[in-house]
Amino acid sequence: MTSTSPLQGFVVVELGHNVAGPVGGQILAELGAKVIKVEDPGKGDAARHWPPVVDGISTVYRSLNRSKAGVTVDFQDPVELAGLKALILDEADVVIQNLRPGVVERFGLDARTLRAVKPALVYCNIGAYGAVGPMAGKPGYDVLMQGYAGLMSVQGEPGGPPMRAGASINDIGTGMWAALSVQAALLERSRTGEGGVIDLSLYETGVAWIALHLGTYFATGRNEGKQGSGNAYITPYQAFRARDGHMMIGAANDVLFAKTAEALGRPEWITDPKYLRNADRVAARHELVPLIEAELARDDVMNWVQTFDAVGVPACPIRSVEEVADCPQTAALGLAQQAPDDPSVRSIGLPLSLDGERPPMRKSPPSLGRDNRAIFGRD
Repeated sequence: MTSTSPLQGFVVVELGHNVAGPVGGQILAELGAKVIKVEDPGKGDAARHWPPVVDGISTVYRSLNRSKAGVTVDFQDPVELAGLKALILDEADVVIQNLRPGVVERFGLDARTLRAVKPALVYCNIGAYGAVGPMAGKPGYDVLMQGYAGLMSVQGEPGGPPMRAGASINDIGTGMWAALSVQAALLERSRTGEGGVIDLSLYETGVAWIALHLGTYFATGRNEGKQGSGNAYITPYQAFRARDGHMMIGAANDVLFAKTAEALGRPEWITDPKYLRNADRVAARHELVPLIEAELARDDVMNWVQTFDAVGVPACPIRSVEEVADCPQTAALGLAQQAPDDPSVRSIGLPLSLDGERPPMRKSPPSLGRDNRAIFGRD
């Protein structure tokens, strides 16, 4: 592999709004595809207006729509709608859509209609609850799927209220699955000449996130429930309070636990039958965790991190957004990128490198209708 543009030459039309569809389109764009984002000419993607708005554009929209061309199409205008259909049928390899249920069918932009004319088209539907079943066709958002897919039942402290993950993990995860599925479909098309239809949903992504919990339930009938920052299968493997703040310790096996006990000055734990094996420590976690925190209270987080680093125990401070932004490791990896056409636009690039090079941000997120003239020959 010699290029950060392995998808160069492919054309993707994104009928996407909010988060999931735009994430999928952005991944494909930064891997080199020409992604054309289609928006309503009135207000455009609703995410454009989510606060905070800086220099006239939402920071959320800015983070999800890098490297794309942007056009506006009024679906109610027969001429503009015909132009969009012609663009798809003449040029597009892929359509990604996460519009409200029924919209693409109403305007003849659905997979069945378009693929009847162009069987080579890869068409990716992103929904809320899934393409079939009693909830099919019902709209929904990330936060609903965190509840309905069971994520909120395993997040937070034991006995605490339902807790949403701080990131839109179902939206972003579904966008990632979309990009992966599209590439798989394009690979299959290279063999057969035939495109296909991909169906994804936030609910399916949410259920996949708790696959380990469900696997335990299927095998044992037991619901592990909320573990706070911890893990139902490994101890100690969670956040701990030290003298001046919190830190993470990941003693994921018996050898690492022995090193942890030595570093904490408690070598007797190594041979204590209650802590001898990981399964023993999991059973005794409610006793062991307070004992570890009592030792950690003797010193500051970074001193403990250095101590654990010296003996090979995975440990780190728990950091803020500001600290991550200013972190030397973030800088060394080149994760924060600037748009070549607008250096004021900074965002986090794709979390991957190809032959040591991270795919670049190719251009800033489009202003509404920025590429109408270039693509449709109109304003």
